[in-house]
Amino acid sequence: MMRRLIICLSALCALAATPVLADELDATARTLVMTAYSPEWNAMVHDVKNPHSYTLNGGTYLTGTLEGKPIILMQSGVSMVNAAMNTQLVLDHFKVKRIVFSGIAGGVDPALSIGDVFVADAWGEYLEVNFARTRPGGWTSPEAVDPKAPLNWNFMFPRGVTVGNADEKPTRHYTFAMDPGLLALARKVAPTVTMERCVPPSEHQLPGSELCLNAAPKIVVGGTGVTAGVYADNAEFREYLASAWHARVLDMESGAVAQVAYANKVPTIIFRSLSDLAGGDKDKNMEDTFEHLASVNSAHVVRAFLAALPD
Repeated sequence: MMRRLIICLSALCALAATPVLADELDATARTLVMTAYSPEWNAMVHDVKNPHSYTLNGGTYLTGTLEGKPIILMQSGVSMVNAAMNTQLVLDHFKVKRIVFSGIAGGVDPALSIGDVFVADAWGEYLEVNFARTRPGGWTSPEAVDPKAPLNWNFMFPRGVTVGNADEKPTRHYTFAMDPGLLALARKVAPTVTMERCVPPSEHQLPGSELCLNAAPKIVVGGTGVTAGVYADNAEFREYLASAWHARVLDMESGAVAQVAYANKVPTIIFRSLSDLAGGDKDKNMEDTFEHLASVNSAHVVRAFLAALPD
């Protein structure tokens, strides 16, 4: 009897140690349309047809169609850990054929202006770094500096992240590339989209008090975006990112989404409209003024992009 009890307990322990496989909540292959937070979500959600809502870990995952294409719309949550966690969560529970992100960003490249939509061909994570010790005349990094790494900023030495996927062994990455086919489609779609120049009116806004940009926003495809869990509003650091990383915009989610997409081999493209200049604004950071305009402009481009997708 005791031997039988031990065998049964061993079997139960083995079952408890077996990972629980994620349940597939929807069998339709869909484009995952990601946003980070409510202004970006609100710029998309009202156009979803035949919506059906799912809840995972407190987040809403909305299936339906957008521009005639089967989609899942979600909010990743702000910042890198939320973005990575929830990207993997949706990949585990839905049949995702590609990721399209619609959101806002801070501008780094002086050639870009608030309201513009930028489509990076690669995303990096600029605070994956070593903090170096101070020494006379400089710093000593705790590990050898990779000659391929972007240059340091004071004591912060970029070290990248090591990750692989089903086809590639783990290796050090400083950026993660976007899907070439999706980028080609974005270049084709860009000239066809008209974007907003003025902040959408609100019920509290006085007549004639709308805020308008000096020039019509443009769409720029190509270049590097960078990501960290930082609300960046520092002119000196902005100049560093432009110089060392060749960054054109920065945000708080895209690099994490790009890393998870790479690890899962999911084709991805990310659209980001500038809400501010990340420390380059004249008097103050303008994100609170232009986040809605930027969210709407990114959504305009993403809808046009979805309409042009073959499936």
